[in-house]
Amino acid sequence: MQLFYTVRPGDTLYRIARRWQLPLESLIAANHLTAPYTIYAGQQLSVPPGIDKVRVKPGDSVFGLAQFFGIPPSLIIEANQLRPPYAIQAGQLLKVPQGTPYYTVQSGETLFEIGRRFNVTTGGRSNPELIKKVNHLSSNTVAPGRKLLIPYAPPGDGGFIAYTSNRGGTYDIWLYNPDNGESLQVTTGLGEPFSVPFWSPDSQKVAFVGKNKILYVIHLTERSISRIDQFEEEVSIYVNWSPDSQSLTYTSQNQIILYHFPTHQSQKISQPGATDVQWLADGTELLFQAPDEAGVSQLYRMGSNGSRRRQITQNTGGPLHYVRLSPDEAFVLFTTPGASISLIYTLELSTGRIFEIKGGPLAKNYFPVWSPDSSAIAYSATAFEEAGYFSLIRTSGKQGENDHTKALSNCFATPVTWSPDSRKVAYLSGCSTEETANEMWMVDLKHPVPIQLVKGAFITALQWSPSSRPPSKKTYTNSVYHVQIQYPSPWKRVSDERYEGPDGFFQISAVASQKSIYDICRDEAFHSLQPYGSSPRLVGANIQQQEACFIFPSEDQPPEMNGQAALIVRYPKPVEMEGTTYNFFILWADRLHINQLSTTLIFL
Repeated sequence: MQLFYTVRPGDTLYRIARRWQLPLESLIAANHLTAPYTIYAGQQLSVPPGIDKVRVKPGDSVFGLAQFFGIPPSLIIEANQLRPPYAIQAGQLLKVPQGTPYYTVQSGETLFEIGRRFNVTTGGRSNPELIKKVNHLSSNTVAPGRKLLIPYAPPGDGGFIAYTSNRGGTYDIWLYNPDNGESLQVTTGLGEPFSVPFWSPDSQKVAFVGKNKILYVIHLTERSISRIDQFEEEVSIYVNWSPDSQSLTYTSQNQIILYHFPTHQSQKISQPGATDVQWLADGTELLFQAPDEAGVSQLYRMGSNGSRRRQITQNTGGPLHYVRLSPDEAFVLFTTPGASISLIYTLELSTGRIFEIKGGPLAKNYFPVWSPDSSAIAYSATAFEEAGYFSLIRTSGKQGENDHTKALSNCFATPVTWSPDSRKVAYLSGCSTEETANEMWMVDLKHPVPIQLVKGAFITALQWSPSSRPPSKKTYTNSVYHVQIQYPSPWKRVSDERYEGPDGFFQISAVASQKSIYDICRDEAFHSLQPYGSSPRLVGANIQQQEACFIFPSEDQPPEMNGQAALIVRYPKPVEMEGTTYNFFILWADRLHINQLSTTLIFL
């Protein structure tokens, strides 16, 4: 429930915000105030979570602290379970509530107006039904002077937040739906406190390391779970999905592992000390951290087949942790040197320039993550040791500009995650009596009032889905070529054999030849016109239990080919078309969709 502070004579918004170490814009947004932001004595203000603890100094008393913070002494007494004569000791850490947990209705107010003013809104619309429910009201009519509990409302945003919690009795992966505020348990007894959910780009799957250090993948549409690998070492493992959502990459025992779902095959690349391995957008290259020959931590790029390894940093300092590539691949962020001091830097790949993020006052900055549009970074910064540990939820531009606090958490540090529209940040809080959080919050950067989403059980990790809604697909059936394919619904028909969309395309044909599939693939890949560039990459595969091969273009592919890649598959049974026998089916598609399309291919 929201807390309400009663304005005293002489109060200003700035003074109230400073008293609780709140961002001023957050206090303004919490009450829907407009310029010139005038407040008056006796007015009740909703106060977002701030620094609600104080270290007692010599001479302090409950009455004096209550006077300073402008709250009834009874709130401090109750919050700290003090007994008469309510003596407090120097050095003692006291909880000082920011106000009372109810709002007093004023003359002429309606539940609709109260909900709108105090952000009890879902999808941008006032949600008075929630106020009625928590206060057990039978109608929308409410009398002046009535004291109301004011809840937080589900924000109504798209997508889902996957989080790790023990709310069902054991640690598991849950999905929070911002549309209705409900949570759905999607595993049973498979999670651990260290489990971190990792969404696939198509928002259809979630990977995590859980019980017995096993890497699991949840297939949300099928409601099934796959076991991928098991680890012997520590389990703080970063898992990254390929752009087509068909492969995972991670590190284990000094190796980079690439696991391909359609073929259930793993590729292993020896790379001692590698961490934070992740795919680039074309699906043929990786970025990762590893020590150089001198043992100094560096960043590298490498082909997904282990070729073309090249160093991209000249680091001479401490180790590079938490390496994350921006979605537009223009920047890389990392933290250094370690836990007690953790600074955030970004590296501009095109120039090699390095920028420092200002960070919090204690130089303890953790869990940085890029916004989906690559314009900003959100992170947690530990602060306020004297009042007990709190962390600032901060955002910064990619070069360290506009670094500001947007909200506060009462945890030492908290993971953060962006909404698909790059407008909101979710984070954890509720660490006042335990080291582990028991609350999930969200702040909208354009209207920065913190909204509580989940409360009541331990929560250790969270990640928002990449898309607002799982992408819908349509079915393409061609009885001439005897195939069926699922393709993105926005794509439109160009001809019977070709479909195009704003982000890709596909086209089909067949090959009449008695050659081996190896020769067919080489003939296509190394055509004299070089449609795939001068050095395309061939990858053997098995599609629908038939031998197949992928052709991926090289970097010098002509731009007019629009990133075309190809898949050639032997027909289960040769196909007759106009008196000619065709032994091979060929699918052309842009390189970002070729793998995804291949997983839906069915021979009729």
